[in-house]
Amino acid sequence: MRAWRVPRYGPFADVLEVADVPRPEPGPGETRVRVAAAALNFADILHCAGEYQERIPPPFTPGLEVAGTTDDGRRVFGPVSLPHGGFAEEAVLRTAWPWPDGMSAAQAAGFFVSYQTGWCALHHRTSLRAGETLLVLAAAGGVGLAAVQLGLAAGARVIGVVGDEAKAAVVRAAGAEVLVDPEDLVTSVRELTDGRGADVVYDPVGGDSFDAARRVVAWEGRLLVIGFAGGRIAEAPTNHALVKNYAIVGVHWSAYPPELVAAWQREIEALWDRRAIDPLVGAVYAFDDLPTAMTELQARRTTGRVVLRAP
Repeated sequence: MRAWRVPRYGPFADVLEVADVPRPEPGPGETRVRVAAAALNFADILHCAGEYQERIPPPFTPGLEVAGTTDDGRRVFGPVSLPHGGFAEEAVLRTAWPWPDGMSAAQAAGFFVSYQTGWCALHHRTSLRAGETLLVLAAAGGVGLAAVQLGLAAGARVIGVVGDEAKAAVVRAAGAEVLVDPEDLVTSVRELTDGRGADVVYDPVGGDSFDAARRVVAWEGRLLVIGFAGGRIAEAPTNHALVKNYAIVGVHWSAYPPELVAAWQREIEALWDRRAIDPLVGAVYAFDDLPTAMTELQARRTTGRVVLRAP
């Protein structure tokens, strides 16, 4: 079968190549699928470079989540069992979830990681309450938009930070308030909250965005560390956390046990059933255009989920 491969660590544009590889064989409890669509995650870029916290020894096929059809004809989606990744004709799923009614293949492919991360962050690592203010950085991206939708479903006031008007339109359409200029984050958030700040900050960016966001965390607020798409891992002065009495909370969703993930998924799918959430697919790329798709994702020029079609 055809699959994208990483033969050695390096920038994805330098190391990704298409190869013919054997069909992946499922282990106990796993499910093999013919891939219909595979969603991109920023972690895929880090995996190629060997910079993710959990390194996969080369050679491997990247791609963390897919939607597809099982050998016996069932339509399912879910996380792959590495190193047999999702950017291939066939993949092995660690857990196969029934493809929700009403979803396209592209939506189903990107339904797992972003919403699971958001649920873990907002309802497990903290408890977002109705009426609280949630500030979401990079709110128009796949991870950010899932957090926006989950926050609104929880009854929170949601403020999304975006980089341009096109992204602002996406976040407004989801029902959130929007800050279009990240450089003006501190002043704008203080004005919007009458100086109080945000009860919860959802940060998949890090770097300068983290530095700004911690200045607008409310008293007894929570700053959720989701990832570092901005490229720099920020450092927080602990005296600032002490004086403002806020918590900096790490969110490492993939480390949680399957039974807890399953419980969260049932909650997430209940929200889909009543259309309180709606996965947005911003772009679908042909299989051979994976490097282009990754380039757009890395440059943060995308909105919603970015998806690769099956070959």
